[in-house]
Amino acid sequence: MSGIAALALAVSFGIAHAGELVKVPTRPDIKATVFWHATEGATATLFVFPGGGGGFGKVENGWPTSNNFLVRTSKLWAAEGFNLAIFGRPNDSDELGYEDRISDTHMQDVKAVLEWVKSKSAAPIWVVGTSRGTVSTASMLINLQDSQIAGGVVSSSVVAYKKAGALPKQDLKQIKVPVLVYHHEKDACDICRPNEVPSILSGLKYSPTKKLMMVSGGSNPTGSPCEGNHWHGFIGMEQQAVSDISAWIKHPTN
Repeated sequence: MSGIAALALAVSFGIAHAGELVKVPTRPDIKATVFWHATEGATATLFVFPGGGGGFGKVENGWPTSNNFLVRTSKLWAAEGFNLAIFGRPNDSDELGYEDRISDTHMQDVKAVLEWVKSKSAAPIWVVGTSRGTVSTASMLINLQDSQIAGGVVSSSVVAYKKAGALPKQDLKQIKVPVLVYHHEKDACDICRPNEVPSILSGLKYSPTKKLMMVSGGSNPTGSPCEGNHWHGFIGMEQQAVSDISAWIKHPTN
């Protein structure tokens, strides 16, 4: 199914209605911005960490506008039957750096948002991150082992040891839920080199189900190789990527 067809299907089933921007209290005088979209009959909630400095752009016509892979495909995820909780930034920060994403303060903010998400839906929660967002994803799965968290997905993962919070440097053996590692074989971002990605699976010693999907496809990469319009952001294969990941979330297998 093409991306256009999937969006048309979403609209026809009433899935593409507007989401809402929420300010969730996380620490004294601090609130984190969250984009929340509830999908009727949702099979799961995706707790999403975009890449870069975090955030999801302006919300226009009820949807976020960032070009980050996970954000620009928001309607496709909703069409797959998922709630969306896209983590933005706390109001005392303009950017979530690498060290920020493994900090106790970040986990305090994330935990508060997790509790808020749980109050909105009893659906199982899948923590999903891309690029720099994978640092937050791994840290959350390691430090916040909540019974409602069903698993995790990391795409275009940060694997270079020079970066704080790179996934192979985190204590991945603490993760005890299913994890999908999704990566483009042509990813040219120097901190996300495909040949280093298998080390993530090696670290997931106690994940009951884990899978590496190294994919090809897409078209017309442009701009920085570490941004959304390149292979790093699965440009030109958005529907395939969403379908691959969604199918695995619904039926995780090694």
